[in-house]
Amino acid sequence: MLTARTRKFFSYYKPYRRLFIADMTCAFIVAGISLLLPLCARSITQRVTAGNTPDLLAHIYSIGALMLILIAIQTLCNAVVDYHGHMMGAYIESDLRAELFTHYQKLSFSFYDEQRTGQLMSRISNDLFAISELYHHGPEDSAIALLKFSGAFVILLAINVPLTLIIFAFLPIMAVYALYFFQRMTRALAVSRERIGDINAQVEDTLAGIRVVKSFTNEALEGQKFAHENLRFLESRRAGYRSETWFSNGLIAFTQLITIAVIIFGGVGIVNAGLDAADLVTFLMCVAILIDPIQRAVNIARLLQEGLTGFARFMEVMEIAPDIVNAPDAVDLTGVRGQIEFRDVSFKYRDDHEDVLNNISLTIQAGEYVALVGTSGVGKTTLCSLIPRFYEVTAGAILIDGQNIRDVTLRSLRGSIGVVQQDVYLFAGTVADNIRYGRLDATREEIIAAAQQANAHEFIMRLPQGYDSDIGQRGVKLSGGQKQRLSIARVFLKNPPILILDEATSALDNESERAVRESLDALAQERTTLVIAHRLSTIRNAGRILVLTDVGIAEEGTHDELIARGGSYAALYRMQARV
Repeated sequence: MLTARTRKFFSYYKPYRRLFIADMTCAFIVAGISLLLPLCARSITQRVTAGNTPDLLAHIYSIGALMLILIAIQTLCNAVVDYHGHMMGAYIESDLRAELFTHYQKLSFSFYDEQRTGQLMSRISNDLFAISELYHHGPEDSAIALLKFSGAFVILLAINVPLTLIIFAFLPIMAVYALYFFQRMTRALAVSRERIGDINAQVEDTLAGIRVVKSFTNEALEGQKFAHENLRFLESRRAGYRSETWFSNGLIAFTQLITIAVIIFGGVGIVNAGLDAADLVTFLMCVAILIDPIQRAVNIARLLQEGLTGFARFMEVMEIAPDIVNAPDAVDLTGVRGQIEFRDVSFKYRDDHEDVLNNISLTIQAGEYVALVGTSGVGKTTLCSLIPRFYEVTAGAILIDGQNIRDVTLRSLRGSIGVVQQDVYLFAGTVADNIRYGRLDATREEIIAAAQQANAHEFIMRLPQGYDSDIGQRGVKLSGGQKQRLSIARVFLKNPPILILDEATSALDNESERAVRESLDALAQERTTLVIAHRLSTIRNAGRILVLTDVGIAEEGTHDELIARGGSYAALYRMQARV
């Protein structure tokens, strides 16, 4: 009975079943012609050794013409197998990659908290290429090998049973030998896949932080870390190549022993008149045909261990169910006013971790400007990340306009919330492309209007190509303040009723902060705004300030009220004022 993974594996052939049938048909024709050619040669050899008959030359020419036609057909079918077979594998690889990428995007932040980008990249590139090779070569090589092997066996039995049995006496020994080293190859490849993923992760980590590396002159340290991972990968490949060498060369040695056995015992058969020269020639040609299935078996074994290992790693991710999905009866969140309510909300990142938030109850009125302050690690960003369901609450409920966010679609929920973070992420491309990310159907005029609202239009127009200027990977050609204003323009274009500002100015200098602050103040107008503040001086005008501690919301009120109270907020404010 097929397992779920096996059924999943074969399901990818379904869209290309016509191509698969054509590929396999041509593979059978290739194998069949390979078996016919020795029989044609036997026919000619038998007539030649029988003596000079009147129609001998005509027979030779007719058989020769037939062989040429067979070779032409075989060449054409080989071309179909080679090109269309590879394309079928490439189509399936493309489908797998698209499915895996789509699944990556469905997985929540908690998944990525535990993963390294390099390992995920390895699964979507190296592993899938190995799978595509198995999808292409696996069936056709198996079919060709099986037909050639069984066909040659039947032909050999028909010619001489004792000599055939001598040849096939080698097969059980070969099978045991091949199975042992195949298992070793599989184990070595599994380790190798992990090691190349580690290398990708190390390279991604170093290159993403190359400015930090250079600023601290730690190129040597990064080189050592890379060398360590590179050496581990090299050792894993050494083990794999060692097993592969024993596997392939051992099987080749067995085939050579078979050839020697045919020559020796065939020669004995001719001397004893139990075999004629034509039969010996046919035997030798069929043994050569037997070598091809054995060599294909070597290739199939390699493809199996590489492809199945890659498919197992592919399925490991695909079988991870997204922990944040739409409820079966979820409805769109429409007409959002922006009231947010936390009802006894608790949250922990993992079941075996302690609560980050515990029994938080809070109501933010529509259009209210609320600031959230507290020491690092008390859960300010976590609390805000629960509103768009980047993480799922462990207990309690969050409501928007009285509607539980678990009962609405993720797309409509997140479409109603704009987030401006301290760590701005801009995509490679132009200024206009990055602003348009806020609303993909925006016109050029709307993009410019959003940039003007974010106080970004002037600096954009000073760029070499204005809105069509390329900003580089992650916006490296822009300053911190410029990148932040582009991210604000993106949210202006989105125009959400709820706004979350996560320490959006804490990493900027005073001049950049002032420009960004003006943009944020304009953005917050007539929206429900929740601000995570690092610099308390920036939230003095907030309608309400919440002080979050390890035990929950310890204080709330306006800036003046909290200063007068002389509690945690006042202590934090005085400490910052002295700095």
